[in-house]
Amino acid sequence: MNFDLSRINTSLCYKLLSSLVLPRPIALISTVGTAGVVNVAPYSFFNALGSYPQIVAFASESPKDSAIFAIETGEFCWSMATWALRDQMNLTSEGLPRGQSEYEFAKLETAPSRVVRPPHVAASPASLECKVTQTLKLLDKDGKETGGLVVFGQVVGLHIDERLMKEGRFDLAGAQAIARCGYDEYARVDSVFSMKRP
Repeated sequence: MNFDLSRINTSLCYKLLSSLVLPRPIALISTVGTAGVVNVAPYSFFNALGSYPQIVAFASESPKDSAIFAIETGEFCWSMATWALRDQMNLTSEGLPRGQSEYEFAKLETAPSRVVRPPHVAASPASLECKVTQTLKLLDKDGKETGGLVVFGQVVGLHIDERLMKEGRFDLAGAQAIARCGYDEYARVDSVFSMKRP
C-alpha cells in the first residue's frame, strides 16, 4: 500500500508516522519561565544526538510553554518517564492555562536540580540538566516555517537513582521506562538483550 502524503489529511499523516518511528523515548521536560512559572510536559519527539559533548533535543510542533521557556532562560531538565509515572506523565499533557502548575495538576513532586534552575521530577529514576545550545525552526520542503521548534541542549548535570546502578550500568529494565508508539499506544522496557559489535 502506498500513500501520497500530499493527498491525505495531516491527522492521518501524523498517525502513520508516529506508529512507524517507534518506540520514541518520552521526555518529561521541565522549564521555568522568566516570570518564575514552572512547567513540565511530555515530549516524544526527543532523543540523544551526541555523546561528547552530550547533546539532547526535543521538538515542539507549535510554540508551547516548554520550548518558549527553555529558549527564554536557556535551560531545561529532562526526567525519564516510567511505568510507575505513566498516569501522571499523561496528565502533564493537559493544556493548562499559563501559570497553572502541571506538577500540581498531576500530583508530581519536584526535586531541585544542581546546575540549572528548572527542577526535575522527584520520582523519576534519572534526569538530565541541560543548557540550551541552539534552537531550530522546522521548515517544510518549500522552505516555509511549519511552526515547529527543536530545542537542543548540552547535558551539564546528571542524576540517577543509585538503586538502579548495577555493576556500573544503569538497569533500564529495572527502571521500566516507557516509550511512545502510535495512536494511544505505549511500550514498556521490561527486558533487554545484548549483542557484541563485529
